[in-house]
Amino acid sequence: MPHRAFIGVGSNLGDRKANIAEALDRAGKLAGSRIVRTSSLYESEPHGNAKTWFVNAAFELETEFSAAELLKRLKAIEQVMGRKRVKGKKWGSRIIDLDILFFDSQVVSSRTLKIPHPEVPRRRFVLLPLAEVAPQVTHPELGQTVSQILATTKDTKRVVLMPPH
Repeated sequence: MPHRAFIGVGSNLGDRKANIAEALDRAGKLAGSRIVRTSSLYESEPHGNAKTWFVNAAFELETEFSAAELLKRLKAIEQVMGRKRVKGKKWGSRIIDLDILFFDSQVVSSRTLKIPHPEVPRRRFVLLPLAEVAPQVTHPELGQTVSQILATTKDTKRVVLMPPH
């Protein structure tokens, strides 16, 4: 039986919309996987060391991969697309970022993978697109739906729905 994963995607370098489209295309072509639904695009004020605004989205993926294997495949997509990780620089600019937000109702805490993604409740740029594709999905640790978490997040950074092409 396939797993149900929710993935956050973001870009703030180069052609941000094209980067998101390419990442979605590549994720949809992973063996044993298919994209079920994709959110609209949102432009969001940067966090951390990044200077330019991000374009963000979220999508639901049905996949045969385990969470750890899916993470490997998503990191491979980032690498192929030119993502450079800078040691000690968290939340910097990036051509593409793919994060597993939820994976079934699993809770995973390893050195390389944390599910649900720890920043979900604190990031409006994650919650808005996620609420579009999974409003009633329940956070396995908080026991609240994505919509409930969005309604109570303390994040005040601006996130703006982008017009369709």
